[in-house]
Amino acid sequence: MNASARPQAQPRDHYRVFRSIGTRWMDNDVYGHVNNVVYYSWFDTAVNAWLIERGALDIHGGSVIGLVIETQCNYFAPLSFPQTVEAGLRVAHLGSSSVRYEVGLFAQGEPLAAACGHFVHVYVDRETRRPAPLPEVLKTTLQTIA
Repeated sequence: MNASARPQAQPRDHYRVFRSIGTRWMDNDVYGHVNNVVYYSWFDTAVNAWLIERGALDIHGGSVIGLVIETQCNYFAPLSFPQTVEAGLRVAHLGSSSVRYEVGLFAQGEPLAAACGHFVHVYVDRETRRPAPLPEVLKTTLQTIA
């Protein structure tokens, strides 16, 4: 997309996998919709839960950990409590030690995302915090949604 193009809500087929996230009472702000900061926590939850469930990331004992170095979001429609959000994921770039995920947040059953963004992890050695190559199991898992 060129720099002057206005961001657009993405359809479901832009994403490779989905996971459901329930909104909570405390997610709504005084305007009656989910506050913008909550969307970033959903990005983090969707990405990491998917990796953990597939055995690709061991948050307690793995040799590498993923650190967020960049995140961004565009908002297209409000979400609110009580509502189920469906987070769509795909890998947009897979480097030797980094991954750029694209995430779409959908109101349950809606064809277009209410919000779209990206989330970049750099994987680092747990002890030294220096960039480290992606472990093979992580790389193989990520390739399934690239």
